[in-house]
Amino acid sequence: MSAVPVTIGIRSDPTEGDASSASPGDPLVDTFGRVHRDLRISLTDRCSLRCTYCMPEQGNEWLARTSILTLDEIVQIATIAAANGITTFRLTGGEPLLRTDIVEVVRRLGEIRGPDARPVEIAMTTNGIGLPEKLPGLIDAGLNRLNISLDTIRPERFHELTRRDRLDDVLAGIEAAAASALRPLKINAVAMRDVNDDELVQLVEFAVAHNAQMRFIEQMPLDAGHTWDRTRMVTREEILETLASRWTLTPIPGRGGAPAERWTLDDTDHTVGVIASVTAPFCGDCDRLRLTADGQLRNCLFSETEYDLLPILRATDRESSQSREVAVDRMLRACVRGKLPGHAINDPSFLQPARGMNAIGG
Repeated sequence: MSAVPVTIGIRSDPTEGDASSASPGDPLVDTFGRVHRDLRISLTDRCSLRCTYCMPEQGNEWLARTSILTLDEIVQIATIAAANGITTFRLTGGEPLLRTDIVEVVRRLGEIRGPDARPVEIAMTTNGIGLPEKLPGLIDAGLNRLNISLDTIRPERFHELTRRDRLDDVLAGIEAAAASALRPLKINAVAMRDVNDDELVQLVEFAVAHNAQMRFIEQMPLDAGHTWDRTRMVTREEILETLASRWTLTPIPGRGGAPAERWTLDDTDHTVGVIASVTAPFCGDCDRLRLTADGQLRNCLFSETEYDLLPILRATDRESSQSREVAVDRMLRACVRGKLPGHAINDPSFLQPARGMNAIGG
């Protein structure tokens, strides 16, 4: 393994494209009228697992530490984003709990207020390893919500899928989260044919037992090795058909910009969600932007274009330093203005992003 500076995809100049009449403090609205309220912030590209659908077991080239955003830089970007209407920051990775200053990241972000003086919401997606020790500090710092990844509850299968013998650690993290007041608690699983598609009912039962919402995700072309095969993907309809053999599923209306469709189970308070990015894209209601650990803004998970904030944040001349907030605001708006109507996974011309999921952020 090595750590190297990485330049991936197309870096965009914020001066390109049509000029925007928006001013700092105006909502982040793209050319299709979508208002952006959610910023996914990746804290690291490193992970404590090596899931087969995400990254190779060995030979990964990690981002150089010098290119990783500092806490102050993250807060600068987040403060400007919040002033423009971003209301939720979701911390991702890689594995965000590997960031040694993770509690302080949550604390500093939780101090940010939007234009209406309301605090932002802080969420996190994690594999749960190390969560029992860190959760009290995270809650005290202001963490509001948790998503925990769990593709299987079978030890041998977990080891084969993640290439690590850490199921007990993940389950301990889920137990700690379930015992906390953080709600809703969500458990995410990527549904894969001949891997865990025989376990969907059991995963939902596990989630219900922990007062959590199970969410199944269609496998997407985001693996670092570019080995994604559509035929290995379990579709939304197949997931629902399997679950309907066990429960009566009732759709929950009012999805809005949320990625998951939800259903109640047997008319109870328990719910299940499906994120069907491939077979039932929800791009028309997407309100998300992404910030990679090395300071690249992305307007779509599958974008080939990135908007580089590092030169702005690390400029040393006085003029650039004084105009930093204006420049970051301008880059945010350029990123939003360049957003396409959809990801085009189902188009023959679709190209898989150069970065893997661990480098983009979940």
